[in-house]
Amino acid sequence: MEDLSDSIPCSSIAVDSVLRMSSAGVIWGSCFGPFDAKRHGLSGSARAAYTAKLVGKCGFSCGLFAAIFSFANCGIQRYRQQKDWVNTLAAGVVAGAAFGAGTRNWKQVAGITGLFCTFFQFAKDSKSV
Repeated sequence: MEDLSDSIPCSSIAVDSVLRMSSAGVIWGSCFGPFDAKRHGLSGSARAAYTAKLVGKCGFSCGLFAAIFSFANCGIQRYRQQKDWVNTLAAGVVAGAAFGAGTRNWKQVAGITGLFCTFFQFAKDSKSV
């Protein structure tokens, strides 16, 4: 099968990543939101509003990270003209730094970035049957 990744624009790759990761963030927020709202002692409309806010926040955060990561990964790959783990690592550093600039918890950002990059590399290297 022919590899089309050289002919696909970076913007298309980023849009695909944003849609996929935003969906994952929405699912995570909708699973975690009610639990967290209950932990805070919220009920009724306050619980629903808190859950909806958390769903939007998780979806947006995951989508933003995916956009930065995808653009960086694609750009680095095209600049270096190589497809290897260095692109993924460098893009993860760029995305983690950009995403972490708005937070104070650098350890958490570094951990999530490393985990995301590892999963991305495994998914990229795996072959579909």
